[in-house]
Amino acid sequence: MAYAFPIDAAIKALKFRRQLHYGPVFVDLLMTLRAELPADIDAVLAVPLHWRRRWLRGFNQAEELARPVARRLDVPMIGNVHRRRATAFQSGLSARERARNLRAAFGVRGRLDFRHVLIVDDVITSGATLRQLAMALKRAGAQKVSGLAVSRAG
Repeated sequence: MAYAFPIDAAIKALKFRRQLHYGPVFVDLLMTLRAELPADIDAVLAVPLHWRRRWLRGFNQAEELARPVARRLDVPMIGNVHRRRATAFQSGLSARERARNLRAAFGVRGRLDFRHVLIVDDVITSGATLRQLAMALKRAGAQKVSGLAVSRAG
């Protein structure tokens, strides 16, 4: 779905104004794609926020989406992936700046015992976040990584 009105306004309301009632609606939208998802997904990962941003915001909007997606797919959520360092907001950055901003931003504590991980996020713009997370997951043992987001910007 394109990052345009009314989706963009609803995502911003969820993310920045803590209007969590949008979460279930977005999950329902995501799950309309269930038949198109690979059948071998065995875990879900919400894009992690840095602990400081999570503390300031009070929640992680990607977790609000990923948790019910994992329940509906009947697979576990991955909890040992973290954001190693605080990064600038991706909005407003060029594709090159986004890639540089996220370089080595994610880490995995220990190994992963999952072969195919589904990363869930609210918006995909350049794909830099997904690429960096996929590299970290594969270094930790994942064989395949897929991504699912409410909206696509750009």
